[in-house]
Parts: sequence; structure tokens; C-alpha cells
Amino acid sequence: MFIVDAHLDLSMNALEWNRDLTLPVAHINAREKGLTDKPDREKAVVSLPELRKGNIGLVVATQIARYVAPDNALPGWHSPEQAWAQTQGQLAWYKAMEEAGEMVQINNLQTLENHLALWNNGEDSAKKPVGYILSLEGADSIVTVEHLERAYAYGLRAVGPAHYGPGRYAQGTDATGYMGPKGHELLRKMEQLNIILDATHLCDDSFWEALDHFNGHIWASHNNCRALVNHNRQYNDEQIKELIERGAVIGAALDAWMMVPNWVRGQSTPEGMNCNLEVMMDHIDHICQIAGNALHVGIGSDLDGAFGREQCPYDLVTIADLQKVTSLLAARGYTDADIENMMHGNWLRFLRKAWSPPAP
Repeated sequence: MFIVDAHLDLSMNALEWNRDLTLPVAHINAREKGLTDKPDREKAVVSLPELRKGNIGLVVATQIARYVAPDNALPGWHSPEQAWAQTQGQLAWYKAMEEAGEMVQINNLQTLENHLALWNNGEDSAKKPVGYILSLEGADSIVTVEHLERAYAYGLRAVGPAHYGPGRYAQGTDATGYMGPKGHELLRKMEQLNIILDATHLCDDSFWEALDHFNGHIWASHNNCRALVNHNRQYNDEQIKELIERGAVIGAALDAWMMVPNWVRGQSTPEGMNCNLEVMMDHIDHICQIAGNALHVGIGSDLDGAFGREQCPYDLVTIADLQKVTSLLAARGYTDADIENMMHGNWLRFLRKAWSPPAP
């Protein structure tokens, strides 16, 4: 089945992890043998050949670069201008992949429909470019709103105002507080440009403020349920209800600490915590029960988002194993139409609505 994955940090892996994503995952991991600079060395699950193998033909792919103030202990850049420059390097990688025929940017309704026609023409997907919708995870690198206009011109179509900690435009995971005037200015410009608001990573205060001040299209690219894993990174039921009311789609994430409670980074293992793809079904079920249907959830795996097989479902060897999700959903009683919606249809319906010309 054709799959849409709404959150992959491809350029980060290519440039900061120095991974050649045009190679099979096995080759990437072999080259990392013996490296210890990052906890997921030799444990990668994502590459472009694996996406094709799994018929994952469309992804939301990120730029990411955090600004950190002098009192912020998180990793990041010491000025917004440095963060902007980092995102421009990431953009250059995506453009290089396009020139090599590995990827193609999807940024409007026509490019979307053309790409879907290509991937559904019955030919071998191994030779097809992976389509990517460009998203910015954390808006710190937007030096001014004029930079947002420049980013839209090169293809940026979704923005999450915050990532981890305090941000320049909003407060993120493990932080508290509101967006303030600069955040409101960002939201106004996003709405003017028809940029999708990615509510993922917004702390509770900034989440509600953002939804109060933004009238455009909203999704949550990679988020799970607080009712199942109690952490501020997750959505509580009221937030899920509000997103559903706004027509959002929520992408189920496959970072183990977000899937099962009491995960201890660096100590817990997927096998030891019984973290498998079946757990993903629990989070999907929870959202569907709140919605009363299967129209507001999809996949936003976040695989290789600074973690690998040490911190993802133990029955997933590469991202191509997302195909296993279809049978798991069927075993839970979902219909063929439900499964198609959750694997790709909900994201495509959202995009078609967001990118269609406004009614006269």
C-alpha cells in the first residue's frame, strides 16, 4: 500500500550524522561500525532505498536548527542567523537529491497530483523519486518574517513554531509559557502565505494560544497520546479533540519513549519494554475513539529523528516495515477504507483541501 510519512528528519541525518541516504540502510550501518559519537550509530532504519522498498512515496521532510540563549543548555546555534544558515545547508542537500533524481519537492496541488500519478502507475517504485513536502521543525531560524517569505519561495509549506525548550516564537517540549507578539506575527504571516501550522512540540500554553490566533490549516505531524504516556510532549484528550474540530490529522510517532510509559533513555530497550508496532495501534485507537472515526490519524514516524533501533519498535528493522501496520490495523477491526485513510488518505485529503484555490 502507498504510504505517506508526515515527519522525517532526512537532511539532519545526511548532514549532521553524515549518512549517505542514497544507500541501503545496511550499507549506512556498516560504515558506522565502531562509531560512538551518537547513540544510534549502526542502528539507522531510514534511507531513500528503504522508503521506496516500503512504497513510502511521499514524506514531510524537515529543516531543523535551534537557537539557544546563553542560559539554555540544549544543543543549538548561538544566533538566529547561524540557525538560518544551517537550514540553508539542509535545503541545499534536498536540492542535491532532486538534481540526482532521488527526490522531488511537492509544494502545490499540481505537483502533488502529478507525483501520485507517477507512484500509482504500476511501475517499479525502486526507480521513482521520493516526494517531499518541506517543513521547518522549530521556527528559531526564521530571523525575521521576511525570511519566512523567502522560505515559502523556496518551497517551505509547514512550520512548527517550537521544538524543545524555549523558542524565539513559542515555547516547546519541557518548557512553559506563551508565544507573545513575535509569535503572533509569525502566525499572521504563515496564515497569509497559507503555510500549515504544525502544532507538534508546542507546550500547552503555546498550543492553546497558537490555535486561538491562527485560522489556517493545522496538523500535528508526529504526536502521541498523553492518556497512554503521561508527558507534556504528548497531547491530552482535550487537545486531540480541538485538533479534530479544526480538521487536523495527527501523525503517530515511533519514538519508543513516546509509545510506552516509564522509558529511561540509554537504559530501556524495546524488547525489555515490550515496545513493538502493536503499541502504535494503541495510540491510533485512542485518537480514533475520540474522533469517532479513522479520519484524523496517520503516520508521522519520526524514525531516525536522533534515535535508531535502540529506541523504536523491536519488530521494525527498516522504515520499509511500516507496511506491517496495514495487517495490524486490520486485526484491530479497521476496514479497508479506514486503513487506506490512515496509511495515506487522510494526509492527502488534508493537502488537497489546504492547497485548493479558495472558493470564489
